[in-house]
This record gives sequence, C-alpha cells and structure tokens, in this order.
Amino acid sequence: MTRAPRVLGLMTGTSMDGIDAVLIELPGWPALGAGGRPPELTGPAPRVKVLEHRSAPFADDLRAALLAASRDEAKTSEITQLNFWLGEALADAAAELSADADLIASHGQTIHHIPAPDETRGWHTRSTLQIGEASVIVERTGKPVVSDFRPPDMVAGGQGAPLVPFADRLMYAEAGVRRAIHNLGGISNLTYLPGLDEAGVIAFDTGPANALIDEAAELFGERYDEGGRLGAGGTVAESLVQTWRRDRYFAAPPPKSTGRERWNLQRLPGVFELDAGDIAATVTAFSAQTVVDAYQRFIVPHGLDEIVVAGGGAYNPTFMAQLRSGLAPIPVLTFEERGWNSSAREAAAFAVLGYYAYQGWPNTLPHTTGARHAVIAGKLSRPVGTHD
Repeated sequence: MTRAPRVLGLMTGTSMDGIDAVLIELPGWPALGAGGRPPELTGPAPRVKVLEHRSAPFADDLRAALLAASRDEAKTSEITQLNFWLGEALADAAAELSADADLIASHGQTIHHIPAPDETRGWHTRSTLQIGEASVIVERTGKPVVSDFRPPDMVAGGQGAPLVPFADRLMYAEAGVRRAIHNLGGISNLTYLPGLDEAGVIAFDTGPANALIDEAAELFGERYDEGGRLGAGGTVAESLVQTWRRDRYFAAPPPKSTGRERWNLQRLPGVFELDAGDIAATVTAFSAQTVVDAYQRFIVPHGLDEIVVAGGGAYNPTFMAQLRSGLAPIPVLTFEERGWNSSAREAAAFAVLGYYAYQGWPNTLPHTTGARHAVIAGKLSRPVGTHD
C-alpha cells in the first residue's frame, strides 16, 4: 500500500523567536507528482495529521541580526550573508525530520513587507522579501524545497498576504460551523471560515500582537512576556491606546496586511513617556483592543460561533483574558483546548501550500489578498537528479 504523502513545513514568524519544523501526513491525498485533483473537504477538522513537531529557538546573534534587518539597520552585504546564515539554521531545524519527508516547504523569514505604496516612506511599489536560502536546505537534506511563497500573489496584484487562509480552509473548515482561526504571532491575523463556503472566507491582518509586547519585554532584558506578567503588572495609558487606535489601518476594510515595519515602538507616539512596566501594559491593551475591534467591525456581523487561537499570544493569559472579555459571549478557545497543536499551525499550513505548489495546483484565495486571480505560490528547488 502506498504511503500517504508527507511534507515538512518550516516556519519562522514575525516574532523572530525561532523555527518551527512540522512533519505532516496527508491521508487520502494524491501522491506527489501523481496528478489527480485536489481533495474534497470531508470529515471533521483537522484534515491533516501532524506526525512530528520540533521548535528550535534562534541563537541570540542570529535573532539580533534578523531584527536589525527588519528595522532597516542592515547593509546589503549583511543581508546577503544573513540569507545563507538563516538557510543553514533552517537546514539544521529540518535535519531530524527530513528523512521521513517527501517534500519540504520553507516560508523563510520576512525582513520587509510592503503591501501598498506609501510615498511618505519612500515605498514606490508593493514588494516583499523573505530570506533563508532554500538551496542550502536542498543541499543539506537532499529533498525538494518549495519557498518564496509571497511574490507570485503580489505580481498578480495582491498583497502577498495572508496566504495561510487557503490552508486553514482545507484543514479547519467544517459544514455548519462558523469558525475563526486566529493567530497571535508578531502580527495578529484571522481567517473566518463560514462552513465550507470558499467564497465566504474572510482573512486579514488585524494589526500588532506580540511584536510590540516583545519589544516591551526587551526593556526588561527578556525576549517575550512570559505568562503575561509584564502586561498585567503596569498601568494602561488609555489615552495613548485611543490615540494609536485612530491609525487608518484599523478602519480600512480587508483585504489588508501589515508587519513589523509598521508596528514597532518607535512609531507609537508618546510611548517612551511611560516607564517600562506601563509600556508593557499599554501595548498589550492596545493590541488586544485592535483584535476585538477587527472582529466587531468585519466578522461578527456575518455570524460567528467560535474563535480558536494559535501562536505565541495564545500562551499569554493577560492578552487572552482581554480578548475573552472584549469578545464575550463568543467562545475564545486555544488550539490546545480544541485538542489541536497551536505551535504547529503555521508551519503545517505552509506544508499544505507547498504540497499544492508541487502538484501544480493554485494555492491562494485571491479575494483574501486582493489579487486579480489565484496563483501557484511558491518556487520549487530540486536536488540534482530528482524528478516526478
């Protein structure tokens, strides 16, 4: 009996804290290169099987270099070297699981994402850059690698994000259930799944999540706000929260996407007039309120049965308590409370996108990115001598 296809997904997020490596199996899905049609959405969620999940934190010097690049603080020569340095780290993260994989899908690290021109910032065209050289992963593992997912959607007129909703629908949509899959990474993003209706999917970045909170934690010499204690320990400057919420991004309708280039402490007026504890509390409240506002503006009017939260923010009880309070009576559950793996969600999603790209099937939802049409997102790199 032919084994179901297996894909290894590699994901680094906007929090820039490390690499998630997730090996998934696709029971009942066509073998790689076998042709056929995409699978029908049947049965309960999730529709992929997570076989293994490993997390590899970034070394301090690699993380510092990535953050510098994302903040426009790196020279071209430094970014060039960083591309290969991260490629080695991705290959290391893939090493233990790649032997059982038929294919690897690597998102890479976004160091800049420009979803729309902004002449005031010198942004003359839509563009995006993810680094983490795929050739290094191919050479080290001997497996084909799909990478560079976002540019094809941008060339087709989209924002290159969000791409994960395509996979969210395949994995988590269920007939008769109006469910939101929410990721609290560096940036907060949601996928609204109204049953199995593809045309009804709504997806967008709501704004910041852990990006600002992590920066606040750095003021205490920490990478992140463990247990939400920093956000719970200070006093919220509500006047600043309300000022920041007037940013035009929040009222703009989807499709829309954003990133660290927009949401960082340097761009929040008045934030450094606060002490460190109050900064942590205030940016936590701000991030949570913008998530709540996004649901109330764009999702709740369509009807919503539950929200299931993944990402690092799902482990921040202060953030989660504020979401649950603001969104009551809608249930706000973590992936773990659903019996799923929140840390594996994005890497598994890109594994699915990589599988579709390898098969030559479109793997985007253009109405969620603003593209003119669906595209095959991802570039395939193969070891010498391999073929379908």
